[in-house]
Amino acid sequence: MQTPIQRIRNGALALAMVMLLSIAGFRYIGGYGWLESLWMVVITISTVGYGEHPTGGATTQILTMMVILLGVTAGAYTFGGFVQMMLEGEIDRALGRRRMTKELKRLNDHVIICGMGHLGSDLANQLQHRDIPFVIVDFEQQKVDRATNDGLLAVQGDATSEEVLEMVHLDRARALATALPSDANNVFITLTARNLNPDIQIIARSDRESSCRKLRQAGANKVVMPHRVGAQQMERMISRPSTADLVELFAEASHLEMELDELQVSKGSQLVGQTVAESRIKNRFNLLVVGIRDDSGRFRFNPKPEETIHEHDTLLVIGEVKDINQMKASMESAG
Repeated sequence: MQTPIQRIRNGALALAMVMLLSIAGFRYIGGYGWLESLWMVVITISTVGYGEHPTGGATTQILTMMVILLGVTAGAYTFGGFVQMMLEGEIDRALGRRRMTKELKRLNDHVIICGMGHLGSDLANQLQHRDIPFVIVDFEQQKVDRATNDGLLAVQGDATSEEVLEMVHLDRARALATALPSDANNVFITLTARNLNPDIQIIARSDRESSCRKLRQAGANKVVMPHRVGAQQMERMISRPSTADLVELFAEASHLEMELDELQVSKGSQLVGQTVAESRIKNRFNLLVVGIRDDSGRFRFNPKPEETIHEHDTLLVIGEVKDINQMKASMESAG
């Protein structure tokens, strides 16, 4: 099947050929002058007519009929290419909007990324590797189109708008990450999101130290300063290269064989009331418990074997991904 562009090109070539041959036919068969021949071809193919009657007898009449049939056919074919191109564009856009609407309706426990700059793009890549659902919101249509072409779910709009945040179902999201280059916009988005959903986790980017306090006052749970994170990583590479390699191993989505993960101890879990030693996490799943965070947010690093596991505790474990997934499955089935 021909594309609309191919159809327009082939139709235009055919129409041009018909016109040239028809002009020559009227000139030499009908006895018209060159300008009159062009006039006859134009009013014939356009079906205007103006009441013209060929003066060259039956041969000219046959020529005129051929010009009408071939010219109108070539013109209609070319015009159909334009119609096809416009309709396909509209259909593609309509289907794209419909598909996006369906995907937005299915979103639940997802992450909203505000801003598709360098930080937002890297975050989307990390979440994609972790199979965590997310949606991108950006004001620039070009960035949204690029994300959509990469198979990502993206919405064009102003992330500071309540309507846009409601459209991406902020009420059902697990977290919102605002990664815009403007600290002022990040503060405004944080304030808007916190008012719409008091329970959502908000992670905000900041370029200035003075903006960190404002972002926390607006409702951000965590504030990330990219230049500070980069400086800390460079310092580790200089002073503690092995530690830097270990941090990089767990931080990069490309290293999926080892993982530092967290496991939530739900109500009714068989781990509730057991000590770290009694849970036998190391023997059963080959995982190392490096920390426990209780319901109040207090961390207990390197817990002792007699440390008791309580309901709603979060276990920080290190191990291979397959072993972590095995323990998660075991905890879900037991719960």
